[in-house]
Amino acid sequence: MRRSSKKLPADPNQLAAEIVRLSTEEPTQSVKEYLSTIGRKGGLKGGHARAKKLSQEKRTQIAKKAAKSRWAKQREHDSP
Repeated sequence: MRRSSKKLPADPNQLAAEIVRLSTEEPTQSVKEYLSTIGRKGGLKGGHARAKKLSQEKRTQIAKKAAKSRWAKQREHDSP
């Protein structure tokens, strides 16, 4: 159920009808889709923001470690 800034009716019968309508209404977007959308949004800018904060030396260290790891995996894969 989504939150809204719309005020609920003061009349108990109208309030009950509105609660039933809101609770039985089909959501327009599933929770899973929504979370994946906002997660992706944060992920897309997260790497750039992190890289911007790091010094050139630290970025170089991270890149060397990643390359070393990739080469190690490739050697394992190529070995009989």
